[in-house]
Order: sequence, then C-alpha cells, then structure tokens
Amino acid sequence: MGRMDGRVALVTGGGDGIGRAVVERYVHEGAKVVVLERDKRLADAVRDRHLGRVATVIGDARDPATHVAATECALDMFGRLDTYVGNVGVYDFGTKLDDLELARLPDDFHALFATNVLGYLLGVRAASSALRDNRGSIILTSSSSGSYAGGGGALYVASKHAVVGLVRQLAYEFAPDVRVNGIAPGATRTGLTGVGALGGDRRLRDETRLLDAIARTIPLGFISEPEHHAGLYVSLACPADTGFVTGAVFPSDGGLEVRGRRPAARPAREEKP
Repeated sequence: MGRMDGRVALVTGGGDGIGRAVVERYVHEGAKVVVLERDKRLADAVRDRHLGRVATVIGDARDPATHVAATECALDMFGRLDTYVGNVGVYDFGTKLDDLELARLPDDFHALFATNVLGYLLGVRAASSALRDNRGSIILTSSSSGSYAGGGGALYVASKHAVVGLVRQLAYEFAPDVRVNGIAPGATRTGLTGVGALGGDRRLRDETRLLDAIARTIPLGFISEPEHHAGLYVSLACPADTGFVTGAVFPSDGGLEVRGRRPAARPAREEKP
C-alpha cells in the first residue's frame, strides 16, 4: 500500500526536472497522474514509462484552455482529482535591473510573470472545483528566491516572492476545503530555461560554473538533484501526513537559513607617513 493509493494528481511541467521526479514518486506511491507538458517528446516519454498510470496533456501553462483540458483529462481518465502541483517556471539567469533594457522591460516582465505566477493562477482556478469535491491539496513550487535575494535577478526573485504570497492567500481562500502549501527548492540541476532575452537559449543544468559557485554557498555543500525534493511533495499530498498543514512554504535548500550573514568588508588600512 502506497501513501497515495487511490489518489489522482495533476502535475504541470511533469516531463522534466522536479516535475518529472514528483511524477515518478507519485506513481511509486500508488497515485495516477496527469502531466501537463509543453514538450511532446518529454510528455510521451513519461507516459510510455507508466502506461495506464500517467496521462498527458500537451499545452502551454499560460493558456487557460490548456488547464481546463488537463483537469478534464483527470476526471475523464481517472474519475477524480485530489492534488494539483504547479511546477512550471522560467528563470532570468540573474539579470540585474540595470542590465534590463528599459524599452523591453514590460515585455520581459510579462513573459516571466505569465509563466511563474499567472500559470499557477490559471491552473488552480481550472482545478479548484474538482479539488474541493475531494477536499484535496494544492502544492506550488516556489524557490529559495522566494525568501532570499541573490538567487536570480529582479524579475525572477519578485516572481517567486509572489508565489509565496499566492500560497498564503489561496490557503486563506480555500480553507477548510483544500489545503494549499508550497515547496521552496534551492539550486537544483534541472533543465530550467530562461525566457526571451533573459537567457532563453540556456539551461540551468548546463551552467557548470554557475552551479559550482552556488554549491560553495550552500551549507550541505552540493547542488540538489530533482529527486531530493520529491518526498516533500508526497507528504503534502497525503492527508494522513499533513492533514493539519496549510499556508506553509517548506524550504528544501540545503540549509540556506543557517549560513549566516556575509562578512562585512574590512575598512581599508590607512598608510602611515
């Protein structure tokens, strides 16, 4: 008996990275899963690996109709929906505000927030009725950048702070019918991409120098793999484990909170004549 036997989950971005690791764990724990994925090749791979237990919907998380189709797929294929996992995101690769072209800033803002924030709003709104029917749960992937500066640029960090606020507001609005929580992974070796001029042709897992530099700031001393976070998604989906938990965002970041303040710069010595 798995911890999620008889339960049905919808995971956005479930074809790769943390989303794929969550799908694997959910299936292992007995759940059936609908994967919303933009890349058909990735979607087909996860579906074929779990025939009969995973269904896929191909589409863009910024499109309302895609989320409606994903919820309907869960109800049509598996008869219910218990857990919604919002996991799609894009990165800005640390682009500072002064490095953003002023004329392009509105487009860059909307491109990033449309995926990282609006995509979650659309998915939750489409799934809310089905989740209420089963007193289900919502889990949104935030980031350590939802609590700390420096893990991205102005746009990405602002978007992840927005996700933290969204978790808290939705927990307030959906209680007592649906529990809403978040998970805040730290740096993870995934295929996270940029958007447009903000590193649109880059993938985080290929940024070896960047990841090595980040690893040196993490108390545990290494960059996580997607599988390191998946257990938290199981616990938050399982009412036997976390039935009295809502409105919380759980860090999975290698201990960033205990690394302390950066040492202050030493004042320059005065040279004696």
